[in-house]
Amino acid sequence: MANKENKVLKVGFVGSGFIADFHLQSLVSVRNVEVIGVYSPTLSKRTSFAEKVRELNLGDCIAYDSLAALICAPNLDAIWILSPNYTRKDVVTTITNLVSEGNASVIAVASEKPLARNLREAKEILSMVENAGLLHGYLENQVFCPAVTHGKEVIWKRAVPSSGRPYLARATEEHCGPHEAWFWDGETQGGGVLSDMMCHSVEVGRFMLTAPGEARNSIRLVSANATVANLKWTRKKYANILQNSMGLSFDFRKTPVEDFARGTLEFEDVDGNVLLVEASTSWSYIGAGLRIALEMQGPEYSMEFDSLNSRLKVFMSREIQGNQGEDLVEKQNAEQGLMPIAEEEANLYGYVSENRHMVERFIAGQQPDETFFDGVAVVEILMALYKSSEENRTVYLAEEDLLDFIPEVARQEKQRRL
Repeated sequence: MANKENKVLKVGFVGSGFIADFHLQSLVSVRNVEVIGVYSPTLSKRTSFAEKVRELNLGDCIAYDSLAALICAPNLDAIWILSPNYTRKDVVTTITNLVSEGNASVIAVASEKPLARNLREAKEILSMVENAGLLHGYLENQVFCPAVTHGKEVIWKRAVPSSGRPYLARATEEHCGPHEAWFWDGETQGGGVLSDMMCHSVEVGRFMLTAPGEARNSIRLVSANATVANLKWTRKKYANILQNSMGLSFDFRKTPVEDFARGTLEFEDVDGNVLLVEASTSWSYIGAGLRIALEMQGPEYSMEFDSLNSRLKVFMSREIQGNQGEDLVEKQNAEQGLMPIAEEEANLYGYVSENRHMVERFIAGQQPDETFFDGVAVVEILMALYKSSEENRTVYLAEEDLLDFIPEVARQEKQRRL
């Protein structure tokens, strides 16, 4: 148990960017946690982040000038890995080596999604944390979204007993594109929008279709079918905008990553019933901002959630002038007109519940409900979907070895660097 006497989990952040800030906002609503350290490569960013931690009274945070220094910080209990995809295996390697050598007091790690860029990386990460004896949590916020968890609870308690289990989950996530340049690079990100956002959709779909109290693998993945496309960002006008705004070092039109993906997953429960997850993700959506839409259907019932169907809206006429920002909703696309406001985004999207769960489990010395095993399963699903789209066929998991499969968009980026 971490800090058994006072039951406060002392956490270090690896990464100080956009997603780290989201986690920091959520921790304001979580008890028994302190952020005592942060490391990221950019001095100004990690220093600013440490100052924000102190301003929020979340801990006396120190900005460390190396990853090893953070991991070896006195009394550090857990690491939140919030750095880019291409860094995660190296970060976990450093953590587990220092822990195994007895140089760090860390007992747990939590990692943002996806766990890795491909299945081999994901399995190596899982193996390292297991061999080091660490607790591990997979930070998939959508399965902790209050609307999802409560909706699932009601459906399984009130509807399923009298009419049967749900058989269809739909999950959509879409916005106008990522914040950072590395997302648009197939090698550093591991893919495009399918890797970046469908990792959310397939896991929340799997979660909704899994009976409460049962393991996620109680439903077996049978097949995967996917289509990907470049709808917006390879058009000359928008490719130039992307090139200039992100400062890309390569020509995106020559080696793009997909900005739209659709996937269908077939599962089977222990009784042989067919279950489907339909997922759709996009970086080419223009609306008020980030949109998450989730549905679940069964024989005599359904549930649905739309993050932009807000109870709070504002209207601003053309006479109102203002700077661009994201104070109404993530990936906000306008400052005028009728616009929804996402109230307490960190709570709406599940970050508060997610981090509360992780903190409580780590303090108790227990594995969370979402672990790196789930992270590996998600990456395997993503690789099956990529392979399906590349080969224009349905991929049957029992017939495939995806361990060394790397999506074409990641392979082409690697070739470009040679």
